[in-house]
Amino acid sequence: EEAGVSTVSELEQAAASYEFDYSFLQDLPYGDKNRLEGYLFPDTYQFYLNDKPENVLGKFLRNFESKITDDMYAAVDELNDRLAAQMRANNFTEQEIESAKLSFHDVIIVASLVEKETAKRPIASVIYNRLCSKLYPCLQIDATIQYALDERKEVLSNADKAIISPYNTYTNAGLPAGPIANPGINSIRAALYPAETDYYFYALGNDGVHKFSKTYYEHQDFLASLEGDTTSDAAPDEQADAETGDASADADANGEASTDGGDEMARKVELLCPAGDMEKLQ
Repeated sequence: EEAGVSTVSELEQAAASYEFDYSFLQDLPYGDKNRLEGYLFPDTYQFYLNDKPENVLGKFLRNFESKITDDMYAAVDELNDRLAAQMRANNFTEQEIESAKLSFHDVIIVASLVEKETAKRPIASVIYNRLCSKLYPCLQIDATIQYALDERKEVLSNADKAIISPYNTYTNAGLPAGPIANPGINSIRAALYPAETDYYFYALGNDGVHKFSKTYYEHQDFLASLEGDTTSDAAPDEQADAETGDASADADANGEASTDGGDEMARKVELLCPAGDMEKLQ
């Protein structure tokens, strides 16, 4: 808007209601200004002044379409086969496995969750491992709360984490209702081709490197080490709380803390991903 290309209101209206002819958008319902979230491919663009909003958005979408190959679409089926085997091993029924199959849109949602991360493929594996486990019904990703809030916060309160929203991964099992950012190609590839791990936790170390853990206790020991304490006497509550790991601002049953992902918050750690810089794109 400041550059004189188009107004925010015009872009939002076009995003919500304009009929773009792309197969990857065909199942997305109209009416939401964030309908195109996840598909506005991040890149450098040139625009005409006072251009039509559909032309502006169309450039992003054409770029997205050019990046996604037939092999990448086919990889969704391969990913579903891999996750189905993992779910069978975890005693899910065939009906549950069938209903949990991922669409390409679901993959873009996962890609948006790892967009601001450096260790994209291992973090994607943590997300998928949780989706395939009955022990971890909620992802509890702080960035999804930030997306649902009207304004970003450095520290999320318990009330924030209880917000009624389809994007709240603290109260809703599985993936959020839609992408929370517009992922680049590396994030999309990480979501399509995640690392194969047994990790269910991760935290950002003081050295800026992520530490991945298979168990709650291993994760807890690492969190204690960040504070210069090599012992951890905290015990998990019931499975639903302790092993899903509540990433609250104050130390909780998991010793978890939210993180903004910036230097000033480097000592704070996250369970699945930091609050990061993911803003609603308008």
